[in-house]
Amino acid sequence: MAQAALSFVLKSKAWLRAQILELVWASRPLVRQSSCSNLILIAMVGGYAAAWSQDRSPVINSKNSPPADPFLGTQAGAEREVAGVKLCWCPPGHFRMGSPRDEPERRPDEDQIEVTLTRGFWMGKYEATQGQWKFVMGKLPGELTAELPAGDEYPVGNVNFAEAEAFCHQLTELGHQSGGLAADWEFRLPTEAQWEYACRAGTTTPTSFGAQLSSKQANFKGKPYNGAEPGPSLNRAAKVGSYPANPWGLHDLHGNSFEWCRDWYHAQLPGGVDPDLYNASATAVKNRTGDRSRVRRGGAWTDDGWPCRSAFRLRFEPERRYDHIGFRVVAVRR
Repeated sequence: MAQAALSFVLKSKAWLRAQILELVWASRPLVRQSSCSNLILIAMVGGYAAAWSQDRSPVINSKNSPPADPFLGTQAGAEREVAGVKLCWCPPGHFRMGSPRDEPERRPDEDQIEVTLTRGFWMGKYEATQGQWKFVMGKLPGELTAELPAGDEYPVGNVNFAEAEAFCHQLTELGHQSGGLAADWEFRLPTEAQWEYACRAGTTTPTSFGAQLSSKQANFKGKPYNGAEPGPSLNRAAKVGSYPANPWGLHDLHGNSFEWCRDWYHAQLPGGVDPDLYNASATAVKNRTGDRSRVRRGGAWTDDGWPCRSAFRLRFEPERRYDHIGFRVVAVRR
């Protein structure tokens, strides 16, 4: 069956670019083809097909029959809401994680690597907010500051890694109790690969807005990235969703607050199929104090524009907290 499907696809490269072959394979195989210059990978996952050409940008077929799992999204950016948290669908796909050597202001730990995500996931449309935290957990996890004012629509900050995980566990329980979250799905923090994949949303430029980043597009202070037009420098958190969304409908992945990822920090980016370094503390980079760090992503209102790039990554000890560090959730199938 796999050979027949692949032969059909290869009959017309022009047709392939316009519309992906509509097939559902119960076994969800990966079919690799290297002889065709425009077809690198076809992945049949969860009842729909996705194809990638040489630029690694995913092409999603949204016209398929309904997926076997009704909780799956139908197309990139599709939305749903669970327990008061708005979510956007991030489909399965393949992308090049990290930054090219010629990207302005890149860092040595951003060397590019190929990543395939075989399962789609839902990501929070916004950073987790103070209002959501109070609804799910009760008292805020840390102090408010002049830069992190009180307000249900402001991001939650001063939250350490364990507290962010506890929020995810409790939100899962609420989602199951309400029936809004499928029984075999759960909320958790994103892997580093999931975070960057969602941030890029099919783009290959330094940011999801292109090769530059203005503070009209994201909440950061100081110098815009790569010669972009200057904008306001708030020097504080903004209400979530105050800045434009990326192509998949996700807000504030560039700037506003840094966001926890579930991976332990390694000097090299994790590649391959569905990379997840949640339990990889033994191989994580040691800090000068001998302990190890988790990853945070996205930049914040405290920084210039360059740390808000899609590929930028920082380590941070999981026990620590700052007002400019928060998180956003993903919903994944167990």
